[in-house]
Amino acid sequence: MKSRTVKKAGVVIVEDHPMFREHLAQMINKADDLTVSGEADNIRDGFALIKRIKPSVAIVDITLKGSNGLELLKDLRAHHVNVPMLVLSMHDESLYAERALRAGARGYITKHEVSDKVMTAIRQVLKGDVYLSSRFTSEVMTKLMLGRNSSSDPIDRLADRELEVFELIGQGLTTREIAEQLHLGLTTVDTYKARIKEKLKLSNVARLRSEASRWVQQHE
Repeated sequence: MKSRTVKKAGVVIVEDHPMFREHLAQMINKADDLTVSGEADNIRDGFALIKRIKPSVAIVDITLKGSNGLELLKDLRAHHVNVPMLVLSMHDESLYAERALRAGARGYITKHEVSDKVMTAIRQVLKGDVYLSSRFTSEVMTKLMLGRNSSSDPIDRLADRELEVFELIGQGLTTREIAEQLHLGLTTVDTYKARIKEKLKLSNVARLRSEASRWVQQHE
């Protein structure tokens, strides 16, 4: 008697680190109920791939070639591509989990977690549930219920794109380099920098660079 073949759920991986992407794909393909349907390393290719094949779930890194993974989530939502998204990132939940949920993700897990938890997160998002670590769930949900401005951390005042620019400033990139990486005009980057200075109450560009560098070092 032949055993019934279980249909596997298709997974798309959008991750720009080749070795990590390969490891993740191998782990998923070993599962009885999951299979990798496609891979991409940047927002443009990731968007086209997800829109074309509409996988059961997509795993998206925050840090991607060219721009932030949150922009991919927003683009997919704006184009009504209803694919459950799990954000897998090197960044701590306190930095990006709430932002990822607001952008349309169904879950957030850090790359420091063990393989079993990653697989649990994928399956939970597939079921239609939200996945966050138990440690962070209550904090994020409280912030979402109370509203964005409930946090006392000045960094939370920054919009997603402003935080992205702030992080790149902290990594030592010039205005031109930031513009090239994010595919923005120089004037647009200068506008973001002016907004960041205003929101963080920084008096000049030197203070902005210093504060951004300190912040990046804290979260490495």
